[in-house]
Amino acid sequence: MSLSAFGAAQSQIPFRLGAGSDPGDGGAEPFRKQAPEPGEDLPYKVELWDEQKRSVEQVLAVTASSSIGYAAYYAATREFPDRFITLRNKNDIVSRWNGPTH
Repeated sequence: MSLSAFGAAQSQIPFRLGAGSDPGDGGAEPFRKQAPEPGEDLPYKVELWDEQKRSVEQVLAVTASSSIGYAAYYAATREFPDRFITLRNKNDIVSRWNGPTH
């Protein structure tokens, strides 16, 4: 599964995943992207840094849930194993992946 499933990877606009329909109504699409409500607190971010580790190249995921944030961070470390990746809670770095040091 690619990180584009987390919503923000391709468009760089934060999205959250939500149920597209009730499980019993026969809907074809299990999830839909929803733009966050104005003023909604989404404190967890997964960031992909440029190769020189100087600036954030792309925000891969944004969420209000720490467990979803960590899952997106874990997926990012598998998708981009040679890149610097951070998981933030507001301004604090919760976890970082430095990639291999060849």
